[in-house]
Amino acid sequence: VDKTSPLTVGNGEFAFTADVTGLQSLYKEYKEAELPLCTMSQWGWHTQPVEKTGGRYTLKDLVMTEYQYQGRTVYYPKEAKTGNEEVYHWLRQNPHRLNLARAAFLLDGREIAEDEITQIRQELDLYRGILTSRFRLAECDCLVETMVDSESDTLFVRAQSELLKQGRLSVLLAFPYGSPDKSGADFEKEDRHSTEIIDRTEKKLTVKRTLDSDAYYAAVETDGEIAPDTAHHKIGLKASGESLDMILGVSPEMRKTLPGGEQVRENCIRFWKRFWEEGGIIKLHDSPDPRAAELERREILSLYLMAVNSSGSMPPQETGLTCNSWYGKMHLEMYLWHCAWSPLWGRGYLLKRSLPWYLEHLPQARENAARNGYKGARWPKMIAGDGIDSPSKIAPLLVWQQPHIILMLELAYREKPEREFLEKYWSLIEETAEFMVDIAVYNEERGVYELVSPVIPVQECHKPEITKNPAFEVVYWSYTLKIAVDWAKRLGRDYDPAWEETAEHMALPASADGVYLAHDNCPDTFATFHIDHPSMLMAMGMLPGDRLDRATMERTLDRVLKEWQYASLWGWDFAVMAMTATRLGRPETALEILLKDTPKNEYVASGNNRQRLRKDLPLYLPGNGSLLLALPMMAAGFEGCERPAPGFPEDWVVEAEGIQTYL
Repeated sequence: VDKTSPLTVGNGEFAFTADVTGLQSLYKEYKEAELPLCTMSQWGWHTQPVEKTGGRYTLKDLVMTEYQYQGRTVYYPKEAKTGNEEVYHWLRQNPHRLNLARAAFLLDGREIAEDEITQIRQELDLYRGILTSRFRLAECDCLVETMVDSESDTLFVRAQSELLKQGRLSVLLAFPYGSPDKSGADFEKEDRHSTEIIDRTEKKLTVKRTLDSDAYYAAVETDGEIAPDTAHHKIGLKASGESLDMILGVSPEMRKTLPGGEQVRENCIRFWKRFWEEGGIIKLHDSPDPRAAELERREILSLYLMAVNSSGSMPPQETGLTCNSWYGKMHLEMYLWHCAWSPLWGRGYLLKRSLPWYLEHLPQARENAARNGYKGARWPKMIAGDGIDSPSKIAPLLVWQQPHIILMLELAYREKPEREFLEKYWSLIEETAEFMVDIAVYNEERGVYELVSPVIPVQECHKPEITKNPAFEVVYWSYTLKIAVDWAKRLGRDYDPAWEETAEHMALPASADGVYLAHDNCPDTFATFHIDHPSMLMAMGMLPGDRLDRATMERTLDRVLKEWQYASLWGWDFAVMAMTATRLGRPETALEILLKDTPKNEYVASGNNRQRLRKDLPLYLPGNGSLLLALPMMAAGFEGCERPAPGFPEDWVVEAEGIQTYL
């Protein structure tokens, strides 16, 4: 039993994470160790009510933090003011993503102890998306298949064991109250929610789950016996022979029918067959270097995990649909790391699932900008499905997520250039660019446009009151505003001349002693702020960095490699550094840093990028997604690069099929 690596099956909209039994039998043990076993969806959220009219708080109830910006006062939900703490923390924690159900085996009607399970062999067939679990329990062999339908939020489980025939092994479905914690579940508050039978036949049961103002439906179909205990929010299933089929479907609206088990199997296999056969791949294992096998393992498992967790109809949370991080809320600055890889791998259809979310939440982004007198649409950092800015010491003042949607739309368009796509998403380009231009300030003395306080850069340890022209952001502003101009020209649309003016005259990153600094007011970048993200490198790595000095960036990379505190780095920083090294023609450096043995660059047996020093992040999907963004550059190159496989040493054997070059 490896509690760092439970395995997840899913389809991007719905996911089920299982222990070694193929279900969630060891729920308590996994939760206490590190990674809770959850059943999660894109739509499944819970809001805990408060004692006020409407039962909830809004940003209007929050006392904002005031800052001065260019002679006017601006307001952000940054600090918990005295007397307003309840509102602040409620808004941070609500809505929170909900663990919809626990499915577990019971032995003789009781929970199974970990040491009772022996002779474990569990295999996740990546090509078919089917989890097969073999183990021995009470001197009997058990075989369990677990899979998720690709067309709906439906779980199918087939179990076989003599214990089923003996009536000793049964299946428990338990429905929890919502919780903002990592598990998304509270099984103690039985009086805070209801489970109501609304449809029942001999082999099927549908219940309505009501949690305060939130509700959803769970339908169970089986070839065995169904025994509901709605008072305790449980359903028991027993087999009539030595096998048991269970289909569990969850949905925000009642479903009249569920797909049969064989239909789920067929849909699941078809989905994964398309995923693996129609997308690109990078083959490394013929290389003589022993590191090739490990890098290829990370590649393959990351592809699977990102499809399961980060390829749904919403931008994902940092732990996807596996468990909760930051109350289950999405971080839009991580959207790029989660999803930008897919067009480069011939799988842009996965990115296109979540792009409409931006269109649907454009009104909230406009309101977010207008609250402080800005034009256009301002995309927040930390949000739930409602798209509303969450209070945070950092999130409201972060800006590097703003251009993401422009860059990702461009990547999707390059994979499949169609005018219809340009037309559909033009409003996002236009209004995102309008805000970017409006927040940039012209410095007449220098003749450049600047990003001035209050602002928090990628490297979040800087004070917003003194941060000016963060190194990556000013380059990102210039690059993506040029993309916005390109979109206007492709469509023959009028656009504000300020887009080009700002793009061409954005301030360049500050430098001193031959290296780039974190921002203009940070001369002690390498003495005090050599922690967290070395975001200066992103300006010539993630981006081409055409306006930057190559020698200065190379010295910056060397200083980072030598002096940065590696334990403070996050999973995606290693891909960032590898991309910079690749652009600088240093493939061995790229490879070394990509596989650096350090606490937050660990990839466990499941392939999840575990942040070893943080118990709240037992997996960290931006690490996996950033790896998949770096590999196309390393294997297929980037614009203007003539060397094949520029991110790998010359003795490596690298084959890239269906992989597009990077920017």
